[in-house]
Amino acid sequence: MRPAPTILHLDMDAFFAAAEQAAKPSLRGKPVVVGGLGPRGVVATASYEARRFGVHSAMPMAQARRLAPNAAYLVPRFSAYRAVSEQVMELLGRLSPLVEPLSLDEAFVDLEAGGRAWDSASAREAGERLRRDILATTGLTGSVGLAGSKMIAKIASEEAKPDGLVLIEPGTERELLGPKSVRILPGVGPATGEHLRRAGMTTVADLAAAGEDELVRLLGRAHGASLHRMAQGYDDRPVVAERDAKSVSVEDTFDVDLHDRVRIRMEVERLAERCVGRLRASGHSGRTIVLKVRRFDFSTLTRSETLRGPTDDLGVVREAAGRLLEGVDTTGGVRLLGVGVSGLADYTQEDLFAQAAEAEAVADAAEPTEAAAPAAEPEPPRERRWAAGQDVRHAVHGPGWVQGSGVGRVTVRFEEPDSEPGRVRTFFVDDPDLEPADPLPLVRDGPTEAAAGA
Repeated sequence: MRPAPTILHLDMDAFFAAAEQAAKPSLRGKPVVVGGLGPRGVVATASYEARRFGVHSAMPMAQARRLAPNAAYLVPRFSAYRAVSEQVMELLGRLSPLVEPLSLDEAFVDLEAGGRAWDSASAREAGERLRRDILATTGLTGSVGLAGSKMIAKIASEEAKPDGLVLIEPGTERELLGPKSVRILPGVGPATGEHLRRAGMTTVADLAAAGEDELVRLLGRAHGASLHRMAQGYDDRPVVAERDAKSVSVEDTFDVDLHDRVRIRMEVERLAERCVGRLRASGHSGRTIVLKVRRFDFSTLTRSETLRGPTDDLGVVREAAGRLLEGVDTTGGVRLLGVGVSGLADYTQEDLFAQAAEAEAVADAAEPTEAAAPAAEPEPPRERRWAAGQDVRHAVHGPGWVQGSGVGRVTVRFEEPDSEPGRVRTFFVDDPDLEPADPLPLVRDGPTEAAAGA
């Protein structure tokens, strides 16, 4: 614990939804929901206008539509969010060499390590300057928490939302935490929270009063002791500049359960290819191949195979995932598939090609499976699909975004981040003048010298 509030926690406000409102002038001030739009989609982020209707993250999209039928429902545009995140992280890097990103829109910063703060006044000044710089650079707002520990700084940023700053003076932690729910503490999820409730502990003050021995008895040595310390406001975790990845994985949830084993095998191979692409992009290789299968009844199976050494070879990963699939009963249907690689390293094994040859030999020696069945007749070309929120450009009307599509037509609103709300036009889905486009920057010009100042 530090004697000065020099640990900063930044959390961008309703990040995905706010980015969509900034990019689309016609949606400003209106409820916006970003997430999967299929029948099994879930909400990734809801704007504050949508939250007034009870919509929140991780809610099934079908439920969100019932609560806020007139909201704008958009697919995520991760390339746009990453571009904004990079701008924000660059600003954080100017404050300190110790920046610990938690996600695209959230990070801890050690202001003391950057020489930017040494007491409450300098910490508050650094936090307010950061908020101004983020707004000038991205057009979006972020909330800032300042405290003597990571746990309290994160709680402070939550209290600051939206678009605010809260500084919690070291020494006042117990007073702050006492009346709050036990769920506010890191590591207390729904299951642990319910276990504590049954034991008569619902507030942080209850945990502190119970004592370490009682919490250890209920939760085990490591978790119980850690929770007791946090209940008293103690958290000495440092800000870590680089968080080593432990695994790389990708997964897909399907709108309709998959029953065809050939199709399931094809999806696993496609996921393996995406996973290896991410693995190589991160500069890693891995030893353990993991297959995840969620079946029609929501039961989830995980199977893994550990190789002799780390690899980033697509053939090796694909064949290993295929072998794992052969051991999984998919009768009744599959709603989710995932492929991952763990046991990461920054090199590949010398006998990489021997592994690939071995995998190929195993596949050749195996009994014929459904995956080797004759290919089905090729499907006719599908009509072009346009997702709500997707960036497009028309040869005549310029940049815009998809409001919706169906029955062979697509509706587009033509506007830009710095324009007035634009006009809506409808086209055939195969209109040759309409093409997908890259996201436009939310702020045309970068930050001024003052905003980017030291």
